[in-house]
Amino acid sequence: MIFKESALPGVYIIEKERIEDERGFFTRSFCDHEFEDHGLPRHWVQCSNAYNKVKGTLRGMHMQIKPHEEPKLVECISGAVYDVIVDMRPDSPTYLQHMGMVLSDEDRPILYVPAGFAHGYITLTDHCELFYRMGEYYHPESAVGIRWNDPLLDIKWPCEISVISDKDASYPDYDSGSHACAS
Repeated sequence: MIFKESALPGVYIIEKERIEDERGFFTRSFCDHEFEDHGLPRHWVQCSNAYNKVKGTLRGMHMQIKPHEEPKLVECISGAVYDVIVDMRPDSPTYLQHMGMVLSDEDRPILYVPAGFAHGYITLTDHCELFYRMGEYYHPESAVGIRWNDPLLDIKWPCEISVISDKDASYPDYDSGSHACAS
């Protein structure tokens, strides 16, 4: 695996090295030793899948707040998404900065998202599926979100939204004065 640190401190894009032959390919998506070498979490307590039927499905922007902040590994295993993370750590030099990247089943990178980041994505194809590994259990009382089109964040989504949940659509703008997201 090749670990590339992004411009946002602690965020890694992990490229998997493929061994290919006439059958297809084989690759590792996790190695305890390599994660330890990069100072990344090695204990994942929960794994989840998210399936999205149609192009333009937007999910986000979600996170869990203290004391249940969660680091995660995000991988697109079918289709393609434009994945966005926002640094919500008030003491970070990149506070409120975001980055977006395409995750797809073609090149299969893994995005390591540290605790303290909001996360969301929009599907670029029909029938997308993402696989998540989380370093903290889901705690509904700690789950919060911010509006996907908050002008403070100025995220440029690459396609029109066709589907968004009522909950995701109703998240408020981020209140930077209180350093709080909505529950």
